[in-house]
Amino acid sequence: MNYFVEGLQGSGKSTMVRKLSEWNPGYTAVLEGEYSPVELSWCAYVNNDQYKEILNRYPDLRSEIEKKSYSEGSRKIICYTKIVTDNRAFYQDLEQYEIYNNRVSFDDFRSIVLERYRKWSSDEMIFECSLFQNIVEDMILFRQASDEEIMSFYRLVREALNGKEYRIIYLKADDIKGNLDVIRKERSDESGNEIWYPMMLGFFIDFPYSKARGLQGEDDLINHFRHRQKLELRICEEIFPDKSMILISKDYADESWLK
Repeated sequence: MNYFVEGLQGSGKSTMVRKLSEWNPGYTAVLEGEYSPVELSWCAYVNNDQYKEILNRYPDLRSEIEKKSYSEGSRKIICYTKIVTDNRAFYQDLEQYEIYNNRVSFDDFRSIVLERYRKWSSDEMIFECSLFQNIVEDMILFRQASDEEIMSFYRLVREALNGKEYRIIYLKADDIKGNLDVIRKERSDESGNEIWYPMMLGFFIDFPYSKARGLQGEDDLINHFRHRQKLELRICEEIFPDKSMILISKDYADESWLK
């Protein structure tokens, strides 16, 4: 069995991944930014020529880059956010090689995502937000896809996962604003200055989806999350009904659901 832990930011995905790891000794948990056989968030996806160019551009980081690089056929995956350096330009540079945020054509995006789901063959894995979050955000905020277009994409995902044993555990947030407030406090510096939220809001305002609709403030961001959660729950209920379990975020102390 494999588990996909899904839900909005602040819904408790990391906590659930930790619990599932404790309850399933020997399983491999994959968090965002780590090498995953299915997910490419926070990773550079490059061909061999691009990989050589990156190594030549950053000779001081060569050994660290090689440690965080993985081969998949003619491609290299660099988990660049797991490399520690004071050179901020390094992160900005490698970010351009991600597949998300409309950096590749939709045909290439679809091909890459579906091919990796099809080829995935490992078992006893626990994945954090490796099925919905990054794909859905990319399609809404950058490609401005409709709900029906996203539903159609996930029908292809379901087909790509045929024959694999997995369960989707979706943590439904009843208090989206409250969950965001918790993250805002957690991701502040020692003086209490918020770091994550202003950056997140700034990104949201600059997305093509937001610009086209004149979205700017916190209420617009929360409404986007409400829309995204409603859509993801619909995907669970209509496309993965036999594979999904919906739990209320941070309210699943009764562990009988594990059965």
